[in-house]
Amino acid sequence: MNVLKQLQGGLVVSCQPVENGPMDRPDIILAMAQAAVAGGAVGVRVEGADNVAAVRAGLDHPIIGIVKRDFNDSPVRITPWVQDVIALAKAGANVIAYDATERVRPTPAAEILRTILTHNCLAMADCATFADATEASEGGAQILGSTLSGYTAETDTDSRGPDLKLVSILRQLNRFVMAEGRYDTPQMARMALEAGADCVTVGTVLTRLEVNTTKFHEALRMRDDENGDTHSD
Repeated sequence: MNVLKQLQGGLVVSCQPVENGPMDRPDIILAMAQAAVAGGAVGVRVEGADNVAAVRAGLDHPIIGIVKRDFNDSPVRITPWVQDVIALAKAGANVIAYDATERVRPTPAAEILRTILTHNCLAMADCATFADATEASEGGAQILGSTLSGYTAETDTDSRGPDLKLVSILRQLNRFVMAEGRYDTPQMARMALEAGADCVTVGTVLTRLEVNTTKFHEALRMRDDENGDTHSD
């Protein structure tokens, strides 16, 4: 399977439901992935080795696997441990994404990257800056993602839109570029390709029903408040 060729110019859907929500089950995540592919997705991004294994059993398309963990002493969440890499590789991930930012972490990013490569998976560096991407590229990461731009102290801004500028400058490193992070409309996804991305990952707007339902709910409640709604219960 030439994974990069399969992903080229296409859409990856991040099939990550709200954690511990009613849709956070391997069978439902598999159904999400199959629905995404039915709609034209060229691959999926899945969290957790058990979920990756479930999706691999029912899908032949490329899977980008990650593990998310929370720590009291580190902001790094995405595939922070070597054992996470090993579990994802055994579960059938074609690509393993990891946090490639220059932040305090449980395991050095370079060690995570080496482990991915030695387990015959492609490495996707989830970056926040060009410096992150440069270091990851020099270490052998084949995919550079704009995933974490806007989600670190260094890159946090008032902008709610995707970082198209970072996508554009990542082209300079001659690696496969994945646009990811706040791509909420088809128009934004197209803009990412026009900016130089090889592929675009879209998540929340497609797969987090609770998050998107809340937006509609709050908009309707706001209208009621503005109009002084007096409907009885």
